[in-house]
Amino acid sequence: MNNASSLNIGFIQEELLKGEFKNLKKMFNGIPPYDIAILLESSSPNNRAIIWQLIDEAIEGEILSNLSEEVREMILTFMDPSEVANVIKNLQPDQIADILQDLPETVIAEVLDAMTDQNRQLVKKVLVYPENTAGGLMNTDLILVRPNHTLEVVLKYLRLKKALPNSTDNLFVVSKTNKFRGVLPISKILTSSPDTLVKDLMQDEMDSINVDTDSLEVIRVFEKNDLISAPVTDNENNLIGRITFDDVIDEIKSEADESLRQISGIDSDTFEKTSTAIKTRGFWLGTNLITALIAASVINIFKETLEEVIFLAVLMPIIASMGGVAATQTLTITVRGLALGQIVKANYKYIFNRELIVGITNGFLWAIVLSLIACLWFQDWTLIWVISLSMIINLLAGILSGMGIPILMRSLKMDPAVAGSVIVTTVTDVVGFFSFLGFASYFYS
Repeated sequence: MNNASSLNIGFIQEELLKGEFKNLKKMFNGIPPYDIAILLESSSPNNRAIIWQLIDEAIEGEILSNLSEEVREMILTFMDPSEVANVIKNLQPDQIADILQDLPETVIAEVLDAMTDQNRQLVKKVLVYPENTAGGLMNTDLILVRPNHTLEVVLKYLRLKKALPNSTDNLFVVSKTNKFRGVLPISKILTSSPDTLVKDLMQDEMDSINVDTDSLEVIRVFEKNDLISAPVTDNENNLIGRITFDDVIDEIKSEADESLRQISGIDSDTFEKTSTAIKTRGFWLGTNLITALIAASVINIFKETLEEVIFLAVLMPIIASMGGVAATQTLTITVRGLALGQIVKANYKYIFNRELIVGITNGFLWAIVLSLIACLWFQDWTLIWVISLSMIINLLAGILSGMGIPILMRSLKMDPAVAGSVIVTTVTDVVGFFSFLGFASYFYS
């Protein structure tokens, strides 16, 4: 059982039900930490507690580093501070910091006190920075060299260390005062003469990443430059750490998972407690109820028209739905563009004009189609005007809200993915119902 695809979660769950704990303990010794993390995330809270007791302590740290935040928080409740300090001691400082941030402040202090002085200082350097910044992502395991060193000196230094940090493609060149000067590729060290000076081989064109840089911007830098690792500096250009591609991949996964859950109003793991699920989902259901009541109140204004022309009730949801789809399309494009840094103030006008043309064109096209269908269906040619005008107006409202709302939310330092879909749906429902029934009241009065 060497990979996730071979991990038979169903079989393990059955063995847990049977109480075959000895067999499972032996089995877990041959499963990689990443796969056990998957197993824990795929298990109920009760089974998680049992599985954790069967795991070899030597791999508990790696498992914790691979768990989602919600599941990790639960597992940490089974452990006292000294135990946490022991199992995470061999992890990278940034991994340790990620784990500690899931603990209460008082417990963090206890865990830090239980760590060695060296590990404590390394972790503290990372803990001071927010999770979603370059400082929160960086490692402090650096190999530093000076410009005037020869490769022979560098090689002797590397032999003394006996091992290189994971994902080391470059050594970092700094001045005597720790100012970042450039990078020295490992490939250059292996293929150049030992008496060559570092300054003659180093690459000084590589820009460092400021410690306060947003994690999304860090992702874009790595993507743009195809980096394996990148230096992190403070505002005075002092080298304080490095970010590796595995840190970036973890952040991409985290951002994607968070965005998916925020769009649906869910911020918890699959096997969360029933009481917690009621609370987290109840908020968004309540929000949706409020928006539905707003739309219903608009319909109520025109109840007399609906009573006179009953078939309007059949067509009314179609108008709202078309506007909602148009809004969602524009919203998706806008949120994605903002997240990737593709949509900025300089191109707002272009995107807006493009979406406006799309909305008007589709509005006219589908208004004609629906009008003809409705007129043939109900034998009422007045519907051409009611449907056409309301369809065009609602599609335009959908486009305006789909682009305008996420931009507004971003300017207010809010995540557009959190409530954007709820707001634009409300806008298109209200505008769709009001315009459709309003024109119907006018033409049938």
